[in-house]
Amino acid sequence: MQHPGGWYHVVNRGINRGSIYRDDRDREHFVQLLEAVSGRHGLEVHGYVLMENHYHLIVRVPEGNLSRGMQWLNVSYSIWYNRRHGRVGPLFQGRYKSVPVENGGWLHQLSQYVHLNPVRVRWLGLDKRGRRLEGLGLKGVASAAEAAERLSVLRGHRWSSYRAYAGYEQAPAWLHRATILERAGGRSAKEQAGRYRVALERYVRGGYAEDWAARLRNGVAIGTDTFIRSLKQGLRKINREWAGQRDLRRRHTWAEVVRAVAHVKGQAWADFSSRHGDWGRDLALRVARECTGMTLRELGQAVGGLDYGAVSEAIRRLDVRRQQEHSIRSVYNRVLEKFNI
Repeated sequence: MQHPGGWYHVVNRGINRGSIYRDDRDREHFVQLLEAVSGRHGLEVHGYVLMENHYHLIVRVPEGNLSRGMQWLNVSYSIWYNRRHGRVGPLFQGRYKSVPVENGGWLHQLSQYVHLNPVRVRWLGLDKRGRRLEGLGLKGVASAAEAAERLSVLRGHRWSSYRAYAGYEQAPAWLHRATILERAGGRSAKEQAGRYRVALERYVRGGYAEDWAARLRNGVAIGTDTFIRSLKQGLRKINREWAGQRDLRRRHTWAEVVRAVAHVKGQAWADFSSRHGDWGRDLALRVARECTGMTLRELGQAVGGLDYGAVSEAIRRLDVRRQQEHSIRSVYNRVLEKFNI
């Protein structure tokens, strides 16, 4: 379903999982085409990362013309690439995959997922298995040397919008950052970039639990229950490049998270949510970040008016304790099981 003003997470891979970039000249040309598609077709590029055999984009389509813009991008690059490297045949495995995204906190977390791709690799211990072991406390937190290596990869990956988001380099005019950076918190663009940088690099440095967006897979619509229902109602009109029309997942509400945490703890929410030293409220904040798409500010309001900075610190504190204490880790995993995570 493509509609004016829609947001999408777009992914495409090389045929047979083959490389689509052999060197930096290839990557440079692809980025130039991203700029060109912005001008030719009006697609707004809000985030991107180029990996060896695939790419991720976060785009908004003011005119609802995602198909036309993406077709031009992929065909233009394939023709150029084949000529440069003396090859024939298709470069990509097929039509690109696109996932509709609801505006708001969903975009912020999706951008984190996209930007962390360069470090989600086995040799850095942040592949799927490594992250799971670390989350379960079965693997120690990264050493100073390991953390430094992860940060070096994240900061040094030139073919991503992360460096512009984090303030390490000036953003090109065609890259739109404001909508997502505002969700990081802060009054000025500089402060927002700093908060965004701190959040991602804390995860990379310390191995803290990833938000739900880090578990994204192609074929999942990203948004609230209302957004998902609106997509379901329009399934007959959905374009074929949306691979997720059969896999729509329901996102959850704050009330559902509160009930789940209270049930697993075996206590009423009112009995522990304000109790000094109890980690139940912070656990609910962490789970809600993974399951609801609520912003830090919205979560703060839900628990009685906490500042978004205090919410962020509460979640960080819970993540540290969860790494250290089996009882908290056990409750956390049982709560997530209720949401099929």
